[in-house]
Amino acid sequence: MVFLLFYTVLHLFFCAALCTVFVAFTHSWVFISKKGYQETDEAIQSSVITKLKGVSVTNTSESGLLVWGPEDYVIPPQVKILYLHHSIMALLNTSMISAMRLFRVRMRTGIMSGRCLRRDVNSTGTCEIYGWCPIERRFTPQGPLLTNAENFTIYIKNFIQFPKFTFSKSNVLETTDDSYLKKCRYDEKLHPYCPIFRLGDITRRAGYNFQDMATFGGSIGIMIHWDCDLDKGHCHPQYRFTRLDISVSNKTIAMGFNFRHTRYFKNAAGESYRSLFKVYGVRFNVMVLGKAGKFSIIPTAINVGSSLALMGAVTFFCDMVLLYLMKKGDAYRERKFEGCRYDKHHTSTVNLQ
Repeated sequence: MVFLLFYTVLHLFFCAALCTVFVAFTHSWVFISKKGYQETDEAIQSSVITKLKGVSVTNTSESGLLVWGPEDYVIPPQVKILYLHHSIMALLNTSMISAMRLFRVRMRTGIMSGRCLRRDVNSTGTCEIYGWCPIERRFTPQGPLLTNAENFTIYIKNFIQFPKFTFSKSNVLETTDDSYLKKCRYDEKLHPYCPIFRLGDITRRAGYNFQDMATFGGSIGIMIHWDCDLDKGHCHPQYRFTRLDISVSNKTIAMGFNFRHTRYFKNAAGESYRSLFKVYGVRFNVMVLGKAGKFSIIPTAINVGSSLALMGAVTFFCDMVLLYLMKKGDAYRERKFEGCRYDKHHTSTVNLQ
């Protein structure tokens, strides 16, 4: 009897300890960390409006004295790409047809007209192409054109909505102070709802120096994450910045960002000209992610029922430990099933009578 009492107490203590750990884990993990009592909505609907501001002055041998504003260095206006360097080609005349030797013709410089010319019967001749002339010259920038661009600011206005809960919000502080947006700068602690970011601060938060990427450009990812607990009224934007044009190993020949664009015009005689620009700059990619949660009886009931069902498995596990892993498991097995054997024997005796 003492032995049975000891193992009974041991069994109860072991099961109680496991149940306590299990309940604590379920409560902390499922209901606190994972918020198993909430219904969630991850179908975030988002809209982003951006504006880039900053003025710079340049004076180069190619372009002379120029004042640069957002309308000059943001191309196209809908996409925020800050161009820090350019090379201006000479004026090119569309009415001119360049003649080149056939084996020197490169298709990227123009389209062959189908006419070939010879000086005489002994010459190899040349083939005409339609194209802009002269062709683009090779140019490698030696430094950024807009040297003070790291002090420019970008305004990122983000509207979000969770349709399941009919909830909407923006990352702009709700205030009646009209001067707030003119003087604030984003700060995670002091001004978390100021949507104006200094470019130098953005690249620094991404782990890079702005001047290091100003010459050959780059691509910066701006991720806005909304994790909203609507029961507590907590719904704040969290920002993360990363550089997208280089790999983790930092071994790539494709780092930087540049492309070509043109501007067309005509002279007084009506002849068409164009200026070809190869521009290096920083591209900003804004990505919005989010999830919202709110109390609902359905997920709460499901998670509570699952927890109660698993508690039965805890009791079964306690028995397996005491029966097969304890040194006195055989004695405990005999005591545990003694009542079952007695009931079976007693029933058989009654039936024989």
